[in-house]
Amino acid sequence: MLVREITPEDAENFVKLTQQVENTSEYMHWEAGERKVSPDQQRKMIERIGSDENSTIFVAEEDNQLIGFLMAIGGNARRNKHSVYIVIGILKDFRGKGVGTKLFKQLEKWALTQQIHRLELTVVTQNKAGLSLYKKMGFEIEGTKRHSLLIGGVFVDEYYMAKIL
Repeated sequence: MLVREITPEDAENFVKLTQQVENTSEYMHWEAGERKVSPDQQRKMIERIGSDENSTIFVAEEDNQLIGFLMAIGGNARRNKHSVYIVIGILKDFRGKGVGTKLFKQLEKWALTQQIHRLELTVVTQNKAGLSLYKKMGFEIEGTKRHSLLIGGVFVDEYYMAKIL
């Protein structure tokens, strides 16, 4: 498996990857079919993120197929440029097989070269697999965002989690 930074040429495959992840995950922010992004829109977003010194997207690739991603979006004010917000998604068949760990390790290498000091994310409190991965990678729960999302007609809480580098 190869973990690398995304390129604009990955736009079409990245659209497919995010759709597949959203279609098979009960905890992603966007529901299946809710997000409508064209490859051209995705390419522009990838280019914009690539031009930010404190934002990036890593993809995991196996047999020329994108199987996972980790997006790190940096703050845009002087006071929070040291901090990135993380979104991760992995294809269902590849979950629990070390893809997330490899993505996070690559993120940390990148973050240290970019003077990133804080990694942060939110996770649905019932997402045991996600919580396990984040804790394994050194993230700590900082608080609870109550009734943050409406999933299947039920309000659910999210944890705020962070890791200081």
